[in-house]
Amino acid sequence: MGEVDPAFIQDVEHRPKLAATQAEGIPLIDLAALAGYSPSDGAVADSAAIEGLVAEIGEACKKWGFFAVVNHGVAAEKRERIEREAREFFGQGLEEKKKVRRDEKRAVGYYETEHTKNVRDWKEVFDFAVQEPTLVPASLEDGEEGVIEWNNQWPECPPGLREACEEYAHELQKLARKLMGLIAQSLGLPANRFDEFFKDHTSFVRLNHYPPCPAPQLALGVGRHKDSGALTILAQDNVGGLEVKRKSDGEWVQVKPIPNAFIINVGDIIQVWSNETYESVEHRVMVNSEKERFSIPFFFTPPHYTMVQPLKELTDEHNPPKYRPYNWGKFLVTRRTSNFKKLEVENLQIHHFRI
Repeated sequence: MGEVDPAFIQDVEHRPKLAATQAEGIPLIDLAALAGYSPSDGAVADSAAIEGLVAEIGEACKKWGFFAVVNHGVAAEKRERIEREAREFFGQGLEEKKKVRRDEKRAVGYYETEHTKNVRDWKEVFDFAVQEPTLVPASLEDGEEGVIEWNNQWPECPPGLREACEEYAHELQKLARKLMGLIAQSLGLPANRFDEFFKDHTSFVRLNHYPPCPAPQLALGVGRHKDSGALTILAQDNVGGLEVKRKSDGEWVQVKPIPNAFIINVGDIIQVWSNETYESVEHRVMVNSEKERFSIPFFFTPPHYTMVQPLKELTDEHNPPKYRPYNWGKFLVTRRTSNFKKLEVENLQIHHFRI
């Protein structure tokens, strides 16, 4: 990725400001009160502490759509191990990585030419599905019910990558379910309200590598976008580069790396389920000319057969549903397919289902 190919260059209005505002405001939430607590099984925890957490998370979701968590219960060695294996995988030659390259038939694996908003991202990725196999619709046509399997492609090298990834995904699932319980409570719903949507799921984990970029003022590691799933849990290294569009004024602000913290953001599905009580917020990734950067997002998403729509408990005649139902599996496959070609039209978005 030496000199900058025009395919990477952002339109002028979307280019990063290299001296961006630091987002001191993204809330940092301590989950220590959750130790030994599982919202779904009704295990007893200090209810005052949990109520405080619920209020903090509700405020963060409303004001930012993003927050950081510490004391989250994910063992540091699990995270360190997957980060080590990711560095080793991306450190190999392109030919080696391309042995597990994804394509239109194999939806997960290595990929180096991803586009966001039709501009190429300055990064390479390795994706794997959390459930294997992951079932998705075989056809995008309405009324077509057939499914196909997405199976992971694991490289021979590094040999420890698969185990590190599977162990990490197992830990992150547990954290995601706890967070969904707290988010449910913050919306005035029972803690287990979202459980039915994640008995099966289509969740996946992405290993991101952003090499140094000779023109960081022209390109982005990932262009501006919103996450289409329910919840994202991001592990980032100490280099930094994530920027969030602040809801209060539309400014892009940097999210400072915090040691051992995860960055959490609500996705489009929670925006729809909550009928816009919470919003999915635009974010992007800057690159720099000196340092490579690594990050690992976990995307928590429901099973393919889920019809995503505002929850009945959160709508009434004064607050009618703002979205018509859409099938998550068909939405997911449409978005995935679009990664392989430059589109002439805007990619599928939830606003296409807005009433």
